[in-house]
Amino acid sequence: MPSAQWELGRAMSQRRSYVAAAELGGRIYVAGGMVGETGRPLATFARYGPQADSWTTLEPLPVATRAAAAATLEGTIYVVGGTTADGDTGALYAWDGSGWIRRAPLPEPRFNHSAVAVAGRLYVLGGLDDEGRETRDVYAYDPSGDRWTRATRLPRPMHAFGAVVFRGEIWIVGGRRGARILREVRMFDPRSGRWRSGPTLPRPMELLGAAVAGGEIHAVWESTYQIYDASTGSWREGPRPLVPRHALEAFAIGGELYTVGGCTTALRDSQVVERRDLR
Repeated sequence: MPSAQWELGRAMSQRRSYVAAAELGGRIYVAGGMVGETGRPLATFARYGPQADSWTTLEPLPVATRAAAAATLEGTIYVVGGTTADGDTGALYAWDGSGWIRRAPLPEPRFNHSAVAVAGRLYVLGGLDDEGRETRDVYAYDPSGDRWTRATRLPRPMHAFGAVVFRGEIWIVGGRRGARILREVRMFDPRSGRWRSGPTLPRPMELLGAAVAGGEIHAVWESTYQIYDASTGSWREGPRPLVPRHALEAFAIGGELYTVGGCTTALRDSQVVERRDLR
């Protein structure tokens, strides 16, 4: 049976890349980002409903922010770090459906980092500091105490990688170190506090969207789409996206894969939503 190809979904109302996005209750929430070729940060916050293929505009971020990261923990969406008109930030904003609440900021500003939630904690990994230096820092946020601790360190400094939680471990996929785009995959076990090497990507990727669907990890970057299958322990190529983009987000919901926003290879921010049936 041939693999399903990509289809276009309902586009966002505004072109934007470097968004912070998270899934909650089967819907995708997209915050901030930048628009145009100016790099101007946005405060836009909107929700995409896959079943209705529709967008709903919500209360904007308290501060326009690009290149932040987002994750969902215990029914709350957290948006952390990024770059504002006043510079890089470590701000943490929480949205529980009734509005935005400022919580304890990261110990240091970060952008082009990643965030995931696992075992009751929000993890913020790597990225660039406010002087543009790559970092190895991994911080964990405890929502009950509204406080951050240093959880571990990345094996090496890096940014612009994808991060997912797969079978209880945090996987970091691809990314950039200096001028080098990476094929590396690393896994961190929060229970043991240890890192280990994972299955190397066939092709290097950065500023990618990554999502878990059952026993697979889906990673999309520009015209490259790679799928890790836990049953074989290897990566395979997926069908080429319709609109090649970087700095996008990816989600697996209800048996379908969705990619949202991003910047085209012509360096033009995109409104595009693509979807692919994984069943």
